[in-house]
Amino acid sequence: MNGQRTPQYLEGLVRQLRALPHETEWVEFKCNDAEPEQIGEYVSALSNSAALLGKPYAYAVWGVADDDHAIVGTSFSPSRVKVGNEELENWLLRSLTPKLDARFFEMTAGGQPVVLLEVPRAPQQPVRFRDQEFIRVGSYKKKLKEHPEKERALWRVFEHAPFEKAVAAEHVPDEDVLRLLDYPAYFDLMQLPLPENRTGILSSLAGDGLIDRCAAGGWSILSLGALLFAKRLADFPSLQRKAVRVVEYEGTSRVNTIREQEGARGYAAGFEGLVAFINGLLPSNEVLGQALRHAVAMFPETAVRELVANMLIHQDLFVAGAGPLVEVFSDRLEITNPGAPLVDTQRFVDAPPKSRNESLASLMRRMGICEERGSGWDKIAFQIEAFQLPAPLIQIGEEYTRVILFAHRPLLKMDRADRVRAVYLHACLRYVSQERMTNASVRERFGIERHNSATASRLIREALEAELVVPYDPEAGRKFMRYVPFWAASG
Repeated sequence: MNGQRTPQYLEGLVRQLRALPHETEWVEFKCNDAEPEQIGEYVSALSNSAALLGKPYAYAVWGVADDDHAIVGTSFSPSRVKVGNEELENWLLRSLTPKLDARFFEMTAGGQPVVLLEVPRAPQQPVRFRDQEFIRVGSYKKKLKEHPEKERALWRVFEHAPFEKAVAAEHVPDEDVLRLLDYPAYFDLMQLPLPENRTGILSSLAGDGLIDRCAAGGWSILSLGALLFAKRLADFPSLQRKAVRVVEYEGTSRVNTIREQEGARGYAAGFEGLVAFINGLLPSNEVLGQALRHAVAMFPETAVRELVANMLIHQDLFVAGAGPLVEVFSDRLEITNPGAPLVDTQRFVDAPPKSRNESLASLMRRMGICEERGSGWDKIAFQIEAFQLPAPLIQIGEEYTRVILFAHRPLLKMDRADRVRAVYLHACLRYVSQERMTNASVRERFGIERHNSATASRLIREALEAELVVPYDPEAGRKFMRYVPFWAASG
């Protein structure tokens, strides 16, 4: 829960808060009242109130008098407080649902010890402390259920508050915006000339919703801007866990790690470097051609690129404490993003895409980082077939989606699940290409010789038994039989 804030920033922030005429629903002043249960309830109340009022953060300040806001100092030191045998910070984090990156800062102001608690706004649902939700009513802390009008208003806020529009840093001077964001990368990716002056640069960034004017002066860097173009995601505490982590393992298990690296830059600014880094870790196969050996990539680069882009675009940014993860094994590549998919995994090829992060997806499409709507997964699947690799496996957890690419595996070494998955994906690809799966197309998919057509028939039969494909025309003769995915039976 410790974040990166300079002493100058903290002093200026306390000065601004003290300048308020009185306590508000997003600011609480205290002297030495620091009972852990009360702090937990205040975190819930302040976080929910910040969301309701459109504030990126709410604050509690110890060492400032409630009446005249004079600095009186405090004996409270959160780093020395324990609840049982657990440190206060860890105890608070564990007691809040959803997880919240609230942070204590111990500092000196006016020659006196002062503690600042920075509380992010509630993300996508009211923040609970020990299964109880709180809200501020004026300067008082109340149970949210006792104020149904505020509860209804809060849920309306969540329904219309995408993550990208949240504030990642506020009250940022012009020069610091340019220091924190890789603005040359923005203009390069958008294929726009770099403006001649600072005003033109800031105006362009604001025009695409990357920054916004801050009512307290300077700029607010929005999460969209920081996620895409941060020079260092660690400069934005609310986003540092959204960095892409790449882990390379020895062999086929997670027992021994060869290397682990976390991306420092924003997704757009660092995308090409990220894809190149991943491809550099992937094993390759040596093949003999024209009497010379040459290396062939284990996975098609286009498929890797599209999967990485999908991982970034379709992640659930509201899942706390988790970010995109790429894991490289000797026989497979696993790509995991927070959040379950919004589309049925069996319909990835044909269903119109649904994005949680439309602003993020739209801008990445405009920059050419990802494909137009609906074509990305098709391209992945076509590339997998072209390389005659096993079909990707999609795993869904409570808060994650994982896509696994497997290295080349001869048909004889594929198990039944592998074969059925590959035949089904082949039927889907043929269908969206306005064609139908046949014995001949299955032979081509798996590299089966024509005289072994019975093998292709057996693969089709397995998919029929799994009820994933059906005959296109059940009345057709055996030699003329064609097949479609189960969901296209009436097509």
